Amino acid sequence: MTTTEGVRAPTSADDRELEGRVAIVTGGAGGMGLATAHALARRGATVAVFDLAAPGRTELASTLGVPADRVRSVAVDVTDGDQVQRAFASLLEERSRLDILVNAAGIAPPTAFEDITEDEWSRVLAVNVHGTFLCCRRALPAMRGGRWGRIVNFSSTAGKTISTAGGAHYTTAKHGVLGLTRHLAKAYGPDGVTVNAVCPGLIDTPMARAVLPGGALERAARSFPVPRVGEPWEVAELVAFLASDRAAYITGAALDINGGDLIV
Repeated sequence: MTTTEGVRAPTSADDRELEGRVAIVTGGAGGMGLATAHALARRGATVAVFDLAAPGRTELASTLGVPADRVRSVAVDVTDGDQVQRAFASLLEERSRLDILVNAAGIAPPTAFEDITEDEWSRVLAVNVHGTFLCCRRALPAMRGGRWGRIVNFSSTAGKTISTAGGAHYTTAKHGVLGLTRHLAKAYGPDGVTVNAVCPGLIDTPMARAVLPGGALERAARSFPVPRVGEPWEVAELVAFLASDRAAYITGAALDINGGDLIV
């Protein structure tokens, strides 16, 4: 389990606006996914983390600062349809509802285009796009049944231009996430379900530091209008807003959070 440094917002405010809601966060064991799980739990939601590296339930509860009965931690490969189906079915059997889905699972290898193998290409699109599709497909019936739902998909600055550090497969995948987001927003808005995407720029996560090591992350951010690397909690606060009633009239949007790196 990663530490909570950079994950928790610098406030102890707890408005409980998501009290009674049930949320799934894929890729929720670290980075922006963990920060999002914390932000949702702090607002009162019961949070299920779906991740290949899922921590123990007690450990997750301690990290999020909530009772163990308010969390679930499930080892799931989001590219495997059977695993996704079982994980969703188990949660719905236990909680009888699903209100929020955050698709934060993703990988971003920096491989040069000419060096990308077919297997690597397929894996990157599988995690970033196919996994998002599989989870949305399982979430939507429950949300439609409850006439309320919030889906927040993680795209990237790469989804609107090209990746700062990831390869062409990552750029392609994140563009695909935006297309899926818009299509679902159009289709399921009448059912009370909003579907939006967040597009983070350079955020201080283990994945970003692996791709841009040795101070490269900070050097890349110096040219931004806000000349620093973003924090995971900052992205999580945006996601939590989109998951709330306050964002009921926002759907099909792709919201930038990148320090002004991409100004359109």
